[in-house]
Amino acid sequence: MAKSSSVAPESRVYRWLDERLGISEIVELAGKKRVPEHKHSFWYYWGGITLFFFLVMCVTGVLLLVYYRPGDGAYESVRLITYDIKFGWLVRSIHSWSANLMVAAAFVHMFSAFFMKAYRRPREFLWFTGIGLLSLSMLFGFSGYLLPMDELAYFATKVGLAIPATIPVVGPWIADLARGGPEVGAYTVSRFFALHVVVLPAMFVPLLGIHLALVQKHGMSIPESEQAKPEKARKTIPFFPNFAMKDMAVWLIALNVLGFLAAVYPWQLGPAADSLMPAPMDIHPEWYFMSSFQILKWFGNWFPGALGEFLGIAVFNVGVLLWAIVPFFDPEKRSGVWGRRVTWFGIFVVFVILLTTIWGYAVLPAGK
Repeated sequence: MAKSSSVAPESRVYRWLDERLGISEIVELAGKKRVPEHKHSFWYYWGGITLFFFLVMCVTGVLLLVYYRPGDGAYESVRLITYDIKFGWLVRSIHSWSANLMVAAAFVHMFSAFFMKAYRRPREFLWFTGIGLLSLSMLFGFSGYLLPMDELAYFATKVGLAIPATIPVVGPWIADLARGGPEVGAYTVSRFFALHVVVLPAMFVPLLGIHLALVQKHGMSIPESEQAKPEKARKTIPFFPNFAMKDMAVWLIALNVLGFLAAVYPWQLGPAADSLMPAPMDIHPEWYFMSSFQILKWFGNWFPGALGEFLGIAVFNVGVLLWAIVPFFDPEKRSGVWGRRVTWFGIFVVFVILLTTIWGYAVLPAGK
């Protein structure tokens, strides 16, 4: 029998692809790549979990696009998806839950990178691109929140757009640009839709590509306790297949959690928005904006009027800026005085976010 006839069809396909795409070279390169393994390795998987939820969000978003209609027909199209289209409720629920879980995973990823000092030289741009991706993820959530145009989305968006309107000089212009007019309406939905499905993905995908390329260039950071060990005493595992298989197992767990939440706690659709009706007593932003919402309320109570809103926004923005440029305060690989101060700053930030978020939900009035 000729040698070529003994080759399995899969092998022929593989060889055909390998000849054109260089798959074996990629597999060989992945096998040479090593990933640190230590007691903090658990935190390495949160970047991959964030990516997984982003991919799910993209796939379900494309499915929702088939039936969703921005503008005046927004609410009716979401009602059709939720109640009339087969499994439409499930696709919408998976999309909404994956968006929230993506933001949650991104927060965990950011704080784990912070406390493992993964922003230090030469990983500054990994930190900056990560901050950018988290900010865009939150904008994805804010812009997607209005699209159903139900009662809660309508009034929550009105409250959300009132915040940038308090910024001196450019604030009213930004709010009018986002609304498309003096009030939240069909034009606002169309603008948020364009932002959600065109503008934000066009910014997010290239930034994600840069972030992943930088991860490949610099590799995984290791905590100081591991850096203190001699290089021979540090444990590593091959990226492929060892770490890749563990990553896939974590994705499977994430898929199960997502499926459970989407099926058991389906995303609800409230009554259609009515600008003539009073706002619900329990109106509030999404959970990831609750901390900033509560801080602004706190300043508003202490300094009534525009001064309180301005001070609240100023303090919040200064805090975000300090957080973003933290690599410049703590650039060295060994912790000194500034390293310890930055760690305490991180603990303070986590404490404030948790406290104000819990506080915000605790003081919400009972709904209807």
